[in-house]
Amino acid sequence: MAQKKQYVTIKGTKEGLIFLLDDRCSYESLVEELMEKLSSKHYQDSEGRDILVKVDVGYRYLQKNQREELEHIITDGRNLAVDQFESHVLSKKEAEQMRQESQTVTLTRIIRSGQIIKVNGDVLLIGDVNPGGAIMATGNICVLGALRGIAHAGFQGNERAVITASLMAPAQLRIAEIIKQFDADQDSEQLMASAYLDERVSLQIGRVQQLVQTHPELAKFEEQLLD
Repeated sequence: MAQKKQYVTIKGTKEGLIFLLDDRCSYESLVEELMEKLSSKHYQDSEGRDILVKVDVGYRYLQKNQREELEHIITDGRNLAVDQFESHVLSKKEAEQMRQESQTVTLTRIIRSGQIIKVNGDVLLIGDVNPGGAIMATGNICVLGALRGIAHAGFQGNERAVITASLMAPAQLRIAEIIKQFDADQDSEQLMASAYLDERVSLQIGRVQQLVQTHPELAKFEEQLLD
């Protein structure tokens, strides 16, 4: 006789319990087995404090009423408290945010003094950033032109973001929260240069070719630029 497949797996951790719920069976079968497993006296009321439970539903999408039902089944008459539901299913808002952060926005323009351009994801600017102008991106910044103003890459905290420019002569560079200011009287123009944070989270400027060693993940960014 074939052994009945288990749809509910309960594991103990230092923080409490993890309920792993199969995402390929019917919701009804899941509820039936969950109630059966929790019928054990081991999960009945005790004088001890509540045990925190993380419920992992895998790739199953739960309606609000289903989530409430599962929480009620787990906690009713037991010293269990649901700490969180974990799902691998993205909401539309989360999916859109991921799409924006992974995209490369291409702009063809000159950013003049007083103008600030802010982009979600990586940005390829075909043009110049004039003194007093600023370009910001949550990801990498690539300027095919002269960068003479301000560039802020990884402005939501991405310390792996980089800034590259055909002509690097900025007033200010910023990656995540690290800032480097440049003297306007200083002759510091560099051709095909890049800025990045090293292992000490210090802003460094060097040749674009150095990024092959320091940021191998930028191969994906390069593919997007060539598409």
